Amino acid sequence: MAGAGASYQDEDGGVISDINVTPLVDITLVLLIIFMVTTPLIMSNPALKVDLPKAASGDETEKSILSLTLQRAPGGGTVLYLNSHRADEPRLRAVVPALLRENPKLEAILEADQGVPYGEVIHLVDLVKGLGVHRFALSTERSD
Repeated sequence: MAGAGASYQDEDGGVISDINVTPLVDITLVLLIIFMVTTPLIMSNPALKVDLPKAASGDETEKSILSLTLQRAPGGGTVLYLNSHRADEPRLRAVVPALLRENPKLEAILEADQGVPYGEVIHLVDLVKGLGVHRFALSTERSD
């Protein structure tokens, strides 16, 4: 029985101690292709259309566990989304403490339509801050 350190003999009786790396390379290339195809699907944000304000100093931010979106509703008012799922204040109050237990350094990324009243944005910031999240990033579009 051949083990991990086994050696084999070739036709001339010599010892073959080379490692065949071809299967390893094949598997690695297949995994690379799978990751290249699936990563854009995983990283893309579901189709929430938010008309972000523009800022010259805007930088790219990493995806956060806590993504909050205030979208202007067609009939007036606003709609709140938590990690791309429609939510309300009670849902936010239930989810945020659980996320904080998992990640005490949780950062909230806040996106809001330009037409959302400033008071509603501040209310959302106060609400999340009161739940224990003290790090915020405000999403904007880079103006060129």
